Amino acid sequence: MAQILRQPRMIDYLRVKFLRFFLLAIATVLICLGLAAFQQERIEASDASETTIASTTWQHGSFPVENFQSYTSPFGYRISPIDGKRQFHNGLDMAAPLGSYVRNWWTGKVLEVSDGTVCGTSVKIQSGGWQHVYCHLDGHVETAANGRYLLDRSGGIQIWQGQELPVGARIGRVGMTGRTTGPHLHWTLRYNGSYVDPALVLKEMFKQQA
Repeated sequence: MAQILRQPRMIDYLRVKFLRFFLLAIATVLICLGLAAFQQERIEASDASETTIASTTWQHGSFPVENFQSYTSPFGYRISPIDGKRQFHNGLDMAAPLGSYVRNWWTGKVLEVSDGTVCGTSVKIQSGGWQHVYCHLDGHVETAANGRYLLDRSGGIQIWQGQELPVGARIGRVGMTGRTTGPHLHWTLRYNGSYVDPALVLKEMFKQQA
């Protein structure tokens, strides 16, 4: 009788042990998949390589915002100040008073002016292999017979899609458009399609201009 009672207990013990092993195996697989996805995101959002950045001539680059106060959020993964979730922050946030002028970092062509998104009123510019985007600007986008343009009447700004802009040109003002918790410029850089940490570019630019 004792042997009969012990047998079901042994079976239950083995079942529990197998279940624990199975759950542990699933958790391990999920962690590995998560790490692989994280690594892939890092690759897709990688720098243009510090070698590429360091070998570029930056003497003529322009710092993108006047009346700069501080860097408020760096490039990379962070906890969102809006919803508290982990997210990839694809640019560099630079705080400045409302209405501070934003300057074009490099000579290029306006690919797009936009509004009504989380980026707010924005300007996207192409400079060779580099693409730079300026978010949360003041003003709005209007459409005319000959195209779209960003209009900030109070700041005297009118930027047309397709327009060629010189380095240092005023292209907007710091506003509170889009998804933001305070006045700042959100500035993103891409090189040949890959995100680049703007802080690395600015560091090299300051080093060469010093």
